[in-house]
Amino acid sequence: MEKLKLNDMTKYRSLSGIKYAPDGKNIGFILHEMDEKNNTYLSNIYIYNLEKDKSFQLTSGNKETNFVFKDEKTLLFSTIRDQKDQARKDRGEKLTCYYEIAIDGGEANKVFEVLLDVSGIELVDEDTFIIKALYDLNAPKLEDLADEKDYEVLDEIPFWQNGKGYSNKKRNRLYTFNKTTNTIKPITDEYTNVENFKINDDQSMVLIIGNKFKDKMELGSNLYKYNINENLLEDLSMKAPFNYSFADFLQDEIVFAGSDMLEFGMNKNALIYKMDKAGEVMTLSDLNLDYNLRNSVGSDTRYGSYNSIKVEGKYLYYMTTEYDSSYINRIDGTGNYERVTKEKGAVDGFDVFDGNIVFIGLRDNKLQELYKLENDKESQITTFNQWVLETKTLSKPEKLSFETDGGIIIEGWVMKPVDFDENKKYPGILNIHGGPKTVYGAVYFHEMQYWTNEGYAVFFCNPRGSDGRGNAFSDIRGKFGDIDYKDIMKFTDLVLAKYPFIDENKLGVTGGSYGGFMTNWIIGQTDRFKAAASQRSISNWISKFNTTDIGYYFVEDQQAATPWNDMQKLWDQSPLKFADKVKTPTLFIHSEEDYRCWMAEGLQMYTALKYHGVESRFCLFRGENHELSRSGKPKHRIRRLKEITEWFDKYLK
Repeated sequence: MEKLKLNDMTKYRSLSGIKYAPDGKNIGFILHEMDEKNNTYLSNIYIYNLEKDKSFQLTSGNKETNFVFKDEKTLLFSTIRDQKDQARKDRGEKLTCYYEIAIDGGEANKVFEVLLDVSGIELVDEDTFIIKALYDLNAPKLEDLADEKDYEVLDEIPFWQNGKGYSNKKRNRLYTFNKTTNTIKPITDEYTNVENFKINDDQSMVLIIGNKFKDKMELGSNLYKYNINENLLEDLSMKAPFNYSFADFLQDEIVFAGSDMLEFGMNKNALIYKMDKAGEVMTLSDLNLDYNLRNSVGSDTRYGSYNSIKVEGKYLYYMTTEYDSSYINRIDGTGNYERVTKEKGAVDGFDVFDGNIVFIGLRDNKLQELYKLENDKESQITTFNQWVLETKTLSKPEKLSFETDGGIIIEGWVMKPVDFDENKKYPGILNIHGGPKTVYGAVYFHEMQYWTNEGYAVFFCNPRGSDGRGNAFSDIRGKFGDIDYKDIMKFTDLVLAKYPFIDENKLGVTGGSYGGFMTNWIIGQTDRFKAAASQRSISNWISKFNTTDIGYYFVEDQQAATPWNDMQKLWDQSPLKFADKVKTPTLFIHSEEDYRCWMAEGLQMYTALKYHGVESRFCLFRGENHELSRSGKPKHRIRRLKEITEWFDKYLK
């Protein structure tokens, strides 16, 4: 066994986009690999044949990130393979090209193109498709692009989005497209942003979730039903503000998930509802099943998109995050519920055929692999990343729980250095997750495994504010830096008491997003940490409100204040207020295109520390956004982890 190296991450393979073929005999999925030399990702379609129990690579264009099954033997996917088409895209022409390929082999053939930037497509019939594509109300004509490239006009909020850039007056719009006549007809209007859509089994109806706004996007969304044959769009939305997260047809009724956002705000867990033919709505999910309907178990080894909810037969299959793991569940039209997967870990995406399930999972200390669930028996069916487990030294997280205020149990973990010697002392790193409504679990995390291979003990927990424990546990509105800080400090005290080999004089702290906020907060409250690495952080709730893509609604909701009704509260909860108390050497990691936690947040804290004579360093990554540590360019991900590790080495070793 050899030690895990920093750039071993470039050899990991990530899986996404898993789908059953219409006959259930094959599974399609996307396999992603890093190309460190060219600083990019290579994505190709793979097929897993269930009858032969083996997988094989279907495409080799390295740019295939999504697909749909046209039939049992044929895939339809979007890519650019022709140099002339690429030249058109480079000139600014809106263009999406679609290719077909047989899963039994052969060349991919271009079958049609759509003069839009398409992000989603579903078949209606041989010639007709429902597509979701970007629409820009203020788009200049192609011949005017050169003149307009130096200007950006803003007249609404949000005016930019993390990972998408400036989004002013841009919407995801739904269309019908006929490939024979090459006609495109809009279904939704120019101000509605379509979040997702589902077609019923006989391809006559479409359910659409969208948010219509001008000037200011409000929280919440609408539910629509579109009759394809009659070209009729009907609004099925709740009368009161409601946020829809999913909708589909369940037999002859409609099933949807969503939240009224009352009592617990925008982070309130969604419930599952049913709408009958008469439009009457009833709650399907038990109010006591108070879990988030998604996977929020953190890891830095994923890439791509995942399906987390699907109707199949008489059931709605969906995910929940419960404590430190995520699971697949199902519920029928009468509200009968059962958990389908039983093993701990994370389910990253799944599909269902005739009651059988295939999913992408993180199990034990393994990276992503494909698993199948048949007759309640779970089995691993791929070994893309098995080499890590078989050739690298890894540390197994050890669970450590404690009781906090009100008798609430907080769960955490400690990872020993891989070369652990009970007679030695080791430096320790406290890692804090983002969100705050996400969770840590005992799944593979590259950065933490790497640090244990570099001689560090690593510890982490799920304080109040985290996911997986219900609405009341995750609700820390107006209490950021209060009860969560107490939990994290109590956990740190317990770790040092239970693991005396960790040197209390050589502790580091790091985290990103909410974890970056907490890192900024901690160094202003205590000097117990001898080094800190604050990543994609928040330092000032007032500037966060006015500059970031979610700031104006997230801050009001989560901090229970705005700059005009309680400026003092926002300032009192801002780490920047306490920057003059900081003594901890701090590294700041930020991305230039992070519009979720804009670089002004890191720069303010960095400037304040420099002003007060604190050792600090700011590393800015151009061309990256909030997802740097998870899907940033390979060389940038390596440099980020190198910066953090060397900073800790400097002050803790």
